[in-house]
Amino acid sequence: MTDREYVDLMNSTIVRSHQPPALVRAAGRAASALAPELAARVAARLFLTPPRSRRPAAEIALIARASARPLYVGGRRLEMWKWGRGPAVLLVHGWGGRGAQLGGFVEPLVARGFSVVTFDAPGHGAAEPGVVTIPEMTAALRVVAATQRPLAGLVAHSGGAMVAARALYEGLHASTVVFVAPAAELEGFATWFARGLGLSPRVAALMRERVEERVGKPWSALDITTLGPALTAPLLVVHDRGDAEVPWQQGRLVAHSWGGRAEVLETDGLGHRRILRDPRVIATAADFVAQPYVQVMAS
Repeated sequence: MTDREYVDLMNSTIVRSHQPPALVRAAGRAASALAPELAARVAARLFLTPPRSRRPAAEIALIARASARPLYVGGRRLEMWKWGRGPAVLLVHGWGGRGAQLGGFVEPLVARGFSVVTFDAPGHGAAEPGVVTIPEMTAALRVVAATQRPLAGLVAHSGGAMVAARALYEGLHASTVVFVAPAAELEGFATWFARGLGLSPRVAALMRERVEERVGKPWSALDITTLGPALTAPLLVVHDRGDAEVPWQQGRLVAHSWGGRAEVLETDGLGHRRILRDPRVIATAADFVAQPYVQVMAS
């Protein structure tokens, strides 16, 4: 198998399956033994390349009702959408996701007097495809947030919680924060990813080194468990006990590490994505974001 064939095989399968097929794992084991440097480089690139899927009709319809605005971050174009008027709530998608995946939060937040903003991060959705890092996604989030000050709330899903936490750590202010199915740290995902590709422990370690070189920071600098103690905005963590992609215990780790007040809502039977469409989850999150404004009006 040539280098190009190996790259194409990995690209064609890893983005379509949570558990790569046996052929991919076999190729990973062979490459680990015969060409460890190549295997590490390819794995690092795959690790930093978000999977992409077709936008469903419901998201297309939602975006059609928004006011759209293109933005440029580091020379890369991304799309931003806004609904409603009032203090802004920013919706942040996860790795391989799209901003409109959190579309279920739009109408309830608008009904409570907020405007709602979301975007497709570099490498995701309507943005140009390619390799992207969490710091690059964080930079995009901060550019979007800078157009919407003051920011009443951040609602982030999955790996988007890491992006949001890093932005908060770097000085972004939000009155409230909601993390849905948050990933607390990267190490566990990297281990799962390397095993799925059939990489040897040595090549997995090389992959992590390559990723750190590209990111420009140690892995721990992106973990919410590292960043959380410095963050004080009121936090609501929502996580499903049946989440097959990000274990629900990570939500508890996030809440436990948080420097400010943190509440936890655990659900059953909603998984990793359906939780974004659940009426109870959405209403609870919207009420949490609105709470500071209700308290001000009542005082």
